[in-house]
Amino acid sequence: MKFYNLKENNEVVSFAGAVKQGLGRNQGLFFPESVPAIADIEALLALPSIERSVKVLYPFVSDDLTESELLAIVTEAFNFPAQIQPISEKRAILELFHGPTLAFKDFGARFMAKCLQKFSKDKKITILTATSGDTGAAVAHAFHGIANIRVVILYPKGKISLLQEKMFTTLGGNIETLAIDGSFDDCQALVKQAFDDNELKDEIGLNSANSINISRLLAQICYYFEAIAQLYRQKGDKALDNIVFSVPSGNFGNLTAGLFAKAMGLPIKRFIAATNANDTVPRYLQTGEWSPNETIATMSNAMDVSNPNNWPRVEHMLKSGIVEEGCVSSVSIDEEQTQMTMIALAKLGYISEPHAAVAYKALQYNANDEEFGVFLGTAHPAKFKDVVESTLGQPIGLPKELADCASETILSKDMDVNFADMRAYLLAGN
Repeated sequence: MKFYNLKENNEVVSFAGAVKQGLGRNQGLFFPESVPAIADIEALLALPSIERSVKVLYPFVSDDLTESELLAIVTEAFNFPAQIQPISEKRAILELFHGPTLAFKDFGARFMAKCLQKFSKDKKITILTATSGDTGAAVAHAFHGIANIRVVILYPKGKISLLQEKMFTTLGGNIETLAIDGSFDDCQALVKQAFDDNELKDEIGLNSANSINISRLLAQICYYFEAIAQLYRQKGDKALDNIVFSVPSGNFGNLTAGLFAKAMGLPIKRFIAATNANDTVPRYLQTGEWSPNETIATMSNAMDVSNPNNWPRVEHMLKSGIVEEGCVSSVSIDEEQTQMTMIALAKLGYISEPHAAVAYKALQYNANDEEFGVFLGTAHPAKFKDVVESTLGQPIGLPKELADCASETILSKDMDVNFADMRAYLLAGN
């Protein structure tokens, strides 16, 4: 299968090309020329998760990987579970935080790292990526120690939790981190400027591991299939009716992957894109005007994004009929609602962090009694230890992954929002 640039449709590349290039010309996102349809969904859902994931992904990558090569990559990348946990009769959470950095981004980052390692063939590559919290750790751990791949991660200084920061700023080696004196959108803008600089791209072999990279999105499709498979095993055929996913949304990669799954034939009725106070998309769906505000810092900081990178892919799928236009709605949840929802979930016996609470509250607002609502748990509550403990008034323990890095020294370099400074830094380290 080939992938084309949504901004410049005549730029067409292979899967390997899209993985290695990251962004197309004019900062365009790559998109598959077609979305493969699954003929027998129930047979696919009955398969073990790794075997199912290979069948889901193979049509996208078959020009560049054999089925056995893909199996080896998926087996190594997805070596941890995604788990459906019931909350009530009509609500469940899909826990995506059982990987090495305790966040859903582990799925996409590890798959991308294995693909890029195979495709790069010992050519030196610089991964430049921005993070609003969890991408940084997932990318850093996925690429740590891989020869000939240098990773530079930008993040907004003082605007992510300390434990989030420690998970990716303490590794050293081929992982370099820049604390930018600005917002996540500022970090993202610096990354995009770098990709527009052809001389820089060629000099350092530039690539990105944000969810703009198609390999990360494709990997995320698989856990939607896993969620439905688990519900199917638990509830039978009735589980395949009226399923609504509420997706905590910042850069909208997670929602994009869900729309791909639906387009392939997975029985998902619709999606709710749950945002925090950074409500560009809810306002756009109501008014038709795309008007990003200045980014607001919230307790659900991984969603503190005003100009989401993946929205062009979502809009293309809706406008072109790949999925029906009415299958996405969006709700903005404020800070007080987030805290109250964390408390309400705790009373139901479930300890949640802020992002999942935003998604659960959006379900309460938007899903009806006939619908079975699944909301995504994108990070382990301990990654937001201070917020969770102060909200719930009770201590929570640190899992080993966080305890191991909590006392380590942060190795980041501080930098202003200045492209010339970042460019010089990238060239000096090449």
